[in-house]
Amino acid sequence: MTLLRDHDLAAAFDHAARSYDTLVAANPGYHAHLRRSVRRLGLPDGGRGLRVLDLGCGTGASTAALAAVLPDAAITAVDASAGMLRRAARKAWPERVEFVRAPAEHLAEAGVTGPYDAVFAAYLLRNAADPDRVLATARDLLAPGGRLALHEYTLSGRARDRAVWTAVCRGLVVPVATLLGDGALYRHLWRSVVAFDTAGQFADRVRAAGFTGVRVLPLPGWQTGIAHTVVARRPGARTGAAR
Repeated sequence: MTLLRDHDLAAAFDHAARSYDTLVAANPGYHAHLRRSVRRLGLPDGGRGLRVLDLGCGTGASTAALAAVLPDAAITAVDASAGMLRRAARKAWPERVEFVRAPAEHLAEAGVTGPYDAVFAAYLLRNAADPDRVLATARDLLAPGGRLALHEYTLSGRARDRAVWTAVCRGLVVPVATLLGDGALYRHLWRSVVAFDTAGQFADRVRAAGFTGVRVLPLPGWQTGIAHTVVARRPGARTGAAR
């Protein structure tokens, strides 16, 4: 199956940015699930004194989840789509949140440098042309002992969960998106999940990237078996907040 990548995917997100928030808001539990995944980072004291990187922030839904759960953390939110970032910029943000336009594979060129105490990435890895490179970048940006949380549609491997995902996408999401002129993007998003790792394979990929303490945690509701949080750490002893 043909998937959108790199420039073509960023352009599709640019076009879809105007209606993206409306479509995801129709997904029961979407924002609550993001906050749940942020809490699974296990960062103390509301993130006081900590630096957190939000990879693939889109219109800022993941950034809002981070800001809600970690009200005292400094958050750098990154995305490759100018259109999505323009939508994010229209929202009210505390001063401790900054947005940067850059592909996840080219953060240094955009001035995004570590160390960070945590990296959060929602719905990013399966859309990356080289997910292993993105994981390596995240690892290198983390301080020793720094934490990673990947909030992703990654199927359990059960035929039932794949069937539910396909039924929801083909019966509801793709037809609505097609009416809005964004059918190509949402067909990609449907297929990208089917083509990507199962949850167990995703965990193995994270381990192979050099992370330890890798765990796969399910998300509730209709997405049980469809969406998961994968949490992990960069090896090494923490020496305090990254500066």
